[in-house]
Amino acid sequence: MSTPDLTVVVPVHNEADNIGPLVDEIVAALTGRVPYEIVVVDDHSGDDTPRRLEEKTRTVPVLRIIRHGRNAGQSTAVHSGVRFARAPLIATLDGDGQNDPADIPTLLDAWRARHAGKPLLIAGHRTDRRDTFVTRASSKIANAVRGSMLKDRTPDTGCGLKLFERETFLALPYFDHMHRFLPALVLRAGGEVMSVPVRHRP
Repeated sequence: MSTPDLTVVVPVHNEADNIGPLVDEIVAALTGRVPYEIVVVDDHSGDDTPRRLEEKTRTVPVLRIIRHGRNAGQSTAVHSGVRFARAPLIATLDGDGQNDPADIPTLLDAWRARHAGKPLLIAGHRTDRRDTFVTRASSKIANAVRGSMLKDRTPDTGCGLKLFERETFLALPYFDHMHRFLPALVLRAGGEVMSVPVRHRP
């Protein structure tokens, strides 16, 4: 396989019913737009996710799979996927289907228009959350507290849709839950963060 320009990293845990349709949506969103690969990191699922992924590789040649030997959490899964990626540019999204892969080209366009040589993170902003009231309220409070302390100027750090350079990510300090602090870490490294409105699904 030739080296792709973009790697889509998807951390999953027990997403047997969601992962096949999600991979198909990624393919539909990116084919013909950019040379890409998909890296799905199975964080030691206990359901049928591994088998469904293996089946998908037969029809989606750009799909590559990592399987953790134990459940390590989302940050570790993302870190594993980025290390395994072959492309210089990384897009991430959650494996439950709430992020819409059709928004990846929007993030890619924003990165191309804004990138000026220094580290740049394009962060999705779910402007119309499709979660329960409790989840939305908890997220709003957490974002407000985090924002007041870290000054990262990012309204929605919990959104799984993000775009960044592989080199930038791997130079950041790694710790559990680091994926929630990526904007602050990129700013700390002298980079820039840009939030882009994206869709959110039930």
